[in-house]
Order: sequence, then C-alpha cells, then structure tokens
Amino acid sequence: MTNAYLIKGGLLYGEQRADVLIEDGRFARIAEQITDAPSDATVVEADGCVLLPGLVDLHTHLREPGGEDAETVLSGCRAAARGGFTAVYAMANTTPVADTAGVVEQVLRLGEDAGYCAVRPIGAVTVGLGGERLAELDAMANSRARVRVFSDDGKCVHDPLLMRRALEYVKTCGGVIAQHAQEPRLTEGSQMHEGVVSAEIGLTGWPAVAEESIIARDVLLAEHVGSRLHVCHLSTAGSVEIVRWAKSRGINVTAEVTPHHLLLTDELARGYDASYKVNPPLRTERDVAAVREGLADGTIDIVATDHAPHPRENKDCEWVHAAFGMTGLETALPIVQQTMVESGKMTWRDVARVLSETPSRIGLDDSQGRELKQGEPAHLLVWDPRVSATVDPNEHASRSGNTPYRGMTLPGFNRATFYGGKRTVADGKVL
Repeated sequence: MTNAYLIKGGLLYGEQRADVLIEDGRFARIAEQITDAPSDATVVEADGCVLLPGLVDLHTHLREPGGEDAETVLSGCRAAARGGFTAVYAMANTTPVADTAGVVEQVLRLGEDAGYCAVRPIGAVTVGLGGERLAELDAMANSRARVRVFSDDGKCVHDPLLMRRALEYVKTCGGVIAQHAQEPRLTEGSQMHEGVVSAEIGLTGWPAVAEESIIARDVLLAEHVGSRLHVCHLSTAGSVEIVRWAKSRGINVTAEVTPHHLLLTDELARGYDASYKVNPPLRTERDVAAVREGLADGTIDIVATDHAPHPRENKDCEWVHAAFGMTGLETALPIVQQTMVESGKMTWRDVARVLSETPSRIGLDDSQGRELKQGEPAHLLVWDPRVSATVDPNEHASRSGNTPYRGMTLPGFNRATFYGGKRTVADGKVL
C-alpha cells in the first residue's frame, strides 16, 4: 500500500477545478487532472466540493484534565475532525489549570496520542486563573509544548497592572495575550445581554460596556507596551468600532468572533432555554450585523468556536443555575457558510483566511494554515456546500450535546478531513 489518496474534481478554494494526490502525508501533486496516480490510491470523488486547508480553531475547551465528564482531548479532537479542523488551541481552564509546564505538556501528549488533529495548549496568564499573580509563562513558553498563546479565558485579567506585566512578559517570546474581555464588577450576577429582552423577562442584564471597556483599556496597554493582544469572542458593535480604531492607529491587536455571535440573538432567551446561555451573551440584531460586517471588512481577523462542552445536568436545568457555553466545533463551518458565504459577504478563499490561515499566524504555528500546493503537509478539508443537514447532537463526536442548533437545518457536509495525509473523516463519519 502506498497510503495514497486521489481527490478528484474538487474546487480549490471554491474556484478552479483540480485533482489532488496525497502521498506520504503531503500534497504530491495538484493539477487540473491527474491520470497516473498509483493504482492502489484511494479515490475520493469531490465533484462540486470545496477544497480548503484544514481548519484551525484558536479557542477550544477540551476540558481534560479534570472535566472528562464533559469532554476529553480524544473526544474533542474527534469532534474537531468532524468539523473539518486539523488543529485546535486548548484553553487553560482545566482542573488543574494549565498554568505550569507540566500541565501543558500533558495536554500536548494527550493530543499526540489522539492523532485526529494538532492540539496546541494555551497557557494561563495567572496562577489558577486567580488574577493575582502571573503564572509560569516562561516555563510554559520553553516547554516541549512551546506555548505562545496565554489566556485566562473564562475569566478576565481585570487588574490593569497585571495585564501590563503579562503583555510585557510575552513580548520577549513573541507570544500573545488572548483576553476574555469582561469587567467583573459590571457583570456580577449577569445572566444575558442587558437590553429590552432582559428587562422584559426578568434576567439580570450583562451590559455591552463591560466588554467594550476592557477592550479599550487593553488596546491602549498593548500600544504602550508594544506587545500583541488578541480579543476573544468579540460580541458587540461597540467592540468592533474599538478594534477598528485601534488597528487604524497601528496597534498590534487581533480579534475573533464566534459562529453563534454571527447568527443568534438575545431574543432566543425568551424561552429560558439554557442552550442559549453563553459568555459573552448573545447580543442584539444590531450587534450581529456589526460583527458580520467587521469580519467581512477584516476588522475581526478570525472565527473561533469557543467550543464549550458541558455535561447534560449542567445545562438541562433552570437558566440561572445553568452553565455558560455551547459546543461549536462540529457546526462552525455551516454557520459561516450560511451567514457569510451565502450572504455574499465572503468567498471560500476568505473562509480559508479566517478559519485556517490567520488563526495559524496568530498562534505562531507555521505547520498549519498553509497554501494548498505541492509539497505542503496534507491538511485538507473536502466540503460539500450543496448538502444540508438537520443538527442532531446524538450524531456528534463530542461527548456533550449542548448545542444551540439542535433541530436546525444548516448547510454544508464534510466529505473528508485529512490530517497530515491521514483521512480522519469519511462522509461525515469519524474514522
């Protein structure tokens, strides 16, 4: 066996037709037509399918160690593969917290053992996510995991002096602080977006300014220090404007938006269905329109899932007691196709930029997000945009089923994911 694959008749970036030959983990040849592939090569018919570089998620919660009832690194990687991802960045809010070299190396090893995608551990900014003193940033950066992204996601680094020191510290290794922008004093007890809906249904409001004030502070700190800042899960129109202003000043800031903030609004909270309870909260139609425009014009750099699995008992309860978060790895690309491609705001080449190339650049991973061309590692997604499917969490590879899209019909279907030349998904099924 040559362990070769011939993908026939796909559309590179949704544009020109091509056959793709994969051998020994790399793209051996990409041409309009390949007629002399090895006789034992496995043929994948891809007529009309879009060929994209493997997707990269800069914001994933894999829960292990400590939260294996919700997700493991293995189950999360299988979910990633099913969604078309060949690399994920694992957030640090595990138990124990990924704030030491030992824990990030453990997560790295678990990802290597799983084998479905690359797992890049994110290191905590502060010890135990406590927001009081810096974690072992240097030790994590120089560990075998080579951590370059640091975040207390789930909590905000709210102390401005500590945030300044963190920005100064990661500057020495070329790293980036990924900030969860949430002023804690403005969001005590908050349950959903503060606005008309929260007032009408009696849930404590979460004001947009709680996000925007932290982003405004941090872009100024990043400018002062001359360091890199990444804004996690941006969700408001005001946040888009602040990031746009910061970029116009040449401040080294990047930002992400989640698929759910591209589609869903706070109106969905009216039914008190905790599937829609997320941090930051679902916002208004105006905010959704603004983040779509921000992604289309490049103000927002990437789409990141914020995949946040929870065991059923943590979501199947009263809204006020339910955990924040929703799964996202297996539904991210369908949402981007529906909101950005089918609306004409983005092309498939733009999708490759925001879901593969730029996340890799922000995370300083030059092994992923590379151009589809001969000689490159074969990280590939074969995506059929013509097929639609109804979301059934029982068919998902994730260990948790807390998806807000249950029962919704979404466009697109994964014909194949290849990770380093290994086929991990065939016609929607994880291998």
